Amino acid sequence: MMKTIPVLVLGLCLMPAAAMAAPKPAVKELMPAQRANQIAFSFYAKEAKQPGNLFFSPYSMYAAFAMAHEGARGKTAAEMEKVFAFPAAAPAARTVMSALAQDLAAAAAGSEFVQANAFWAQQDYKFLPAYTQALQDSYGAEAKTANFKTDTETARKAVNAWAEEKTKGKIKDLFAEGALNALTRLVLVNAVYFKGSWQNAFGKDMTMDTDFKLSSGAKAKAKLMTFGANPELEYGDIPGAQLLRLPYKGGTLAMLIALPKDKAAMQELEKSLSAEKLDSMRKALAQQKVKVYLPRFTFSSGFQLNGALAALGMPLAFKDAADFSGMDGSKKLYIQKAVQKAFVEVNEEGTEAAAATGVAMGLKSMDFDLAVFRADKPFLFFIEDTKTGALLFMGRLEDPSKQ
Repeated sequence: MMKTIPVLVLGLCLMPAAAMAAPKPAVKELMPAQRANQIAFSFYAKEAKQPGNLFFSPYSMYAAFAMAHEGARGKTAAEMEKVFAFPAAAPAARTVMSALAQDLAAAAAGSEFVQANAFWAQQDYKFLPAYTQALQDSYGAEAKTANFKTDTETARKAVNAWAEEKTKGKIKDLFAEGALNALTRLVLVNAVYFKGSWQNAFGKDMTMDTDFKLSSGAKAKAKLMTFGANPELEYGDIPGAQLLRLPYKGGTLAMLIALPKDKAAMQELEKSLSAEKLDSMRKALAQQKVKVYLPRFTFSSGFQLNGALAALGMPLAFKDAADFSGMDGSKKLYIQKAVQKAFVEVNEEGTEAAAATGVAMGLKSMDFDLAVFRADKPFLFFIEDTKTGALLFMGRLEDPSKQ
């Protein structure tokens, strides 16, 4: 008799089956999926240190920053290439992005899938035509203009409305109030939406109320889904964890679930998570009948990316030393704000997931066209006749606290 095996969820990965099998890249050359996945593991390792649910889109992050990388130069570009595994040569980087988009579209056949790029450029700012044309031609980005200078709020709402529309209402307020300002000159956004049905749907009348054991040892209430019959699925056992793959109808997308046996095993799995580890997990899977118990869940995550990505190895992009001269022919721009929001819902019928990543480019404090005069040190002053130049009074301020 087949042993029944309860399976609960740790996390999920949406990926094409082609990526599930061990890829065979050319010597010393990463495949597009391998490049895009690099940020997945490094970003997860950083964010997983925080307690609670965690969900993000490595692909959306890669796509949005690929558009920023298109205009990066020098050390700024080199740091981004290290963190995201972008090819250094522009033609190769564009080819990778195009291949990724095509592969995912094919993988999602049979599901509702949307992927979209767009950019909002300050209406009177001179961007290099080659840059904006590359965004449209190679990244399929919609070209839009905005007036961040004098109507920031209207521009912010336009960006957010676009992201909300592309994600079927699941991602709202991508950029919070105050995230953009009068110095913003360019906003790059990627949005991705997925809604897929399970190849083997769970029976709604089989869902039961149960306790979910938290890492803290406490318990939470959960709706546990199961099948009326025990289907043949890809299942595996590795030291410290069980593995399960649930395919979606059509295409080659599936959810891969890793269930650690206890808190220590969870910590060990997260610590060792890498492309190689995930590949070994995939290889451990084999078809067999499985009794599945999976919680129904829905939640959202949000991330401020500036600090995380700087810590992962690309600090220059967020500093005055940034070089994005490929955008405007100058070194005036830097990444002012980078954010991602993500949403996921898993139920008896399937999965709905969405994410949007936004990268706002702003003018540096040393170069922007709105001058800042900060008189917080000694200065000279004159009271003069602007017509004749006659000085009525003159003086010097050394200490404003003295009377």
